[in-house]
Amino acid sequence: MKIVGRCSVALFLWSAATSSVLAGEFKSKIVTDSPLVVVVPDDHFLKVTNFTQEGGIDRGVLRVTLNSETETGQAAHVLTASRIDLSTGAASQNPPEAVNRVIIAGPAHVRVQPIAGAIAGATLFITYRKEPKEGGGGTSTTVVVVSPTPASPTPGLTVTPTIPPIPMPTP
Repeated sequence: MKIVGRCSVALFLWSAATSSVLAGEFKSKIVTDSPLVVVVPDDHFLKVTNFTQEGGIDRGVLRVTLNSETETGQAAHVLTASRIDLSTGAASQNPPEAVNRVIIAGPAHVRVQPIAGAIAGATLFITYRKEPKEGGGGTSTTVVVVSPTPASPTPGLTVTPTIPPIPMPTP
């Protein structure tokens, strides 16, 4: 009975750890009434993998405001929502649009403004993940040296490749 209990605890801890590592980093949000603001700190980046829109006349946008020392306050729209057209046949407005992806380096503020109004209202859906930059906090000092010819283990020794004999069947 003790073994079953220990295995159950181990399985629970393993599943909790893998779910937070594998799926816990992605977040999905629906924007209808209030804006979504995501703060991307320095040494992090934001990866947007899905940004779609259902309904509405105006297009939803992802607006980025930079907060670095040289680019403070500069802003731009970097991604528009892909429209999801639910009508079919002759009533269909457009063919399905491709869903684009974008990566935004910090420091920055990313904002998704809702599309308001009774006629123009839309539902926006976004999936994103904030990640630390690889090796963040410093510069890399790794130097890779590539030599076009292999170095000889002993100076002055020449390495000559040999071809092994090809086995022949005996009669």
